[in-house]
Amino acid sequence: MPKYFYCYKPFGVLCQFTGEEPTLVSLGSFPKEVYPVGRLDKDSEGLLLLTDDAWLNHQLLNPKFAHQRTYFVQVEGIPTEEALAQLREGVTIQVDGKLYRTKPALVRVLDPAPLLPERFPPIRYRASIPDSWMALTLIEGKNRQVRKMTAAVGFPTLRLVRQSIENLSLSGLQPGECRSLSQEEAYRCLGLTGFLRSRGGPAKKR
Repeated sequence: MPKYFYCYKPFGVLCQFTGEEPTLVSLGSFPKEVYPVGRLDKDSEGLLLLTDDAWLNHQLLNPKFAHQRTYFVQVEGIPTEEALAQLREGVTIQVDGKLYRTKPALVRVLDPAPLLPERFPPIRYRASIPDSWMALTLIEGKNRQVRKMTAAVGFPTLRLVRQSIENLSLSGLQPGECRSLSQEEAYRCLGLTGFLRSRGGPAKKR
């Protein structure tokens, strides 16, 4: 039976099990077959799903399935309506040395700011430059895409926290904490229950 875990990856932790520390080993002991589904940069935080379910990995990472990923983004400055409209429509960023037009996104300003655990080290505070928070929902996951998108509209990212993948969220987790899921729970939270066979395995999409 495949295994499923979800974690709150802290700032500074690499999404790998070997090499430069700290790595995912610092979050707990995982079966050797388990690996992260997608990645978060070392300087990004938030929800990380780990599994040995190759079918699920394909469903979540293949762009044609367009699963929603929501990020809480602290940016430098106060986003204008024009900037928010640009993010919703799609902006041009660099991906692998080429220009890429992002797909339309959902975006809203978070006021008040979300209640999140403190980051260590904290974001540098500058009294002369205001900051604000947005919720940004994407259906794709290019390398450092959120940071590139906010920079493209003139509001650099200061802190980035992945809050959810579909209906699987950070709710109740603290940085560094991990929990296990049953296959049924994982598929239900990720909107994939229609693909489960009656015996509990993934079914082919019809």
